[in-house]
Amino acid sequence: MFQGRRILIATNHGKEAVISPLLEKELNLKCELVENLQTDSLGTFSGEIDRVSDPLTTLRNKCLLGLKEADCDLVIASEGSFGAHPSLFFVQANEELVMLLDTKNAIEITAKSISTTTNFDSKEISNWAELTDFAEKALFPSHGLILRPSKSDYSEIYKGVSDWVALESIFNKLKKNHAVIYVETDMRAMFNPTRMKNIEQATLKLIEKINSKCPECQCPGFDVTEVISGLPCEWCNRPTGSTLTHISTCKKCYYQQENKFPNGKEFESPEFCNHCNP
Repeated sequence: MFQGRRILIATNHGKEAVISPLLEKELNLKCELVENLQTDSLGTFSGEIDRVSDPLTTLRNKCLLGLKEADCDLVIASEGSFGAHPSLFFVQANEELVMLLDTKNAIEITAKSISTTTNFDSKEISNWAELTDFAEKALFPSHGLILRPSKSDYSEIYKGVSDWVALESIFNKLKKNHAVIYVETDMRAMFNPTRMKNIEQATLKLIEKINSKCPECQCPGFDVTEVISGLPCEWCNRPTGSTLTHISTCKKCYYQQENKFPNGKEFESPEFCNHCNP
């Protein structure tokens, strides 16, 4: 379905550096870019433009934005989010969603990667020593920084700062008029190699999904759509909260397949049983 087709990479932040080689090698796609695609109109990490929709909707809109600018029916894009990990409290995480949208065949395939390896951070600083300490912890200068007068003041903002000379010059310029200034990590992909690695992992998961075909109609993207808990306890045989079954569904013909014991075990340890270990 995808062999030899043109695919648009909807990005203005250099993500093609990791996405293109994988698509060309694994799927034999011909990758293209749209010059000056304004994906920042959908929201910025630094906050001067709010992301008004949820990440998945924003990602879909990014794909559609790319298609508006190009004569193409196949597009891929990614959307990142940063903040607290969904299950590990007090741990920062980077969630990356990657979507392939095929308007010719009316198919949408999405994959997700969550990583706790991120330099995501911000701080108010008042002197050069504090700034250098923050910069070193943020993996500067291989990872870029953003500086502005305050968290809510976008009147003077410097993005993509990635060398010590420029950092000191901008710091001195801001300090002339502000006792305290705001610094944050630049989470745009081209200034953040750590995030770029997570985009690469999400793309690999997407390719794995694409290569998973429906047993009935051979449509790509045959994937788990429902997780059923109830794996029995090996002592009391009562159902636990652990996964018993995966249900996979075709996006095209809606054929479903049940995969019992997807994690390779038929019973759960009593330590995870609410009856044996309340």
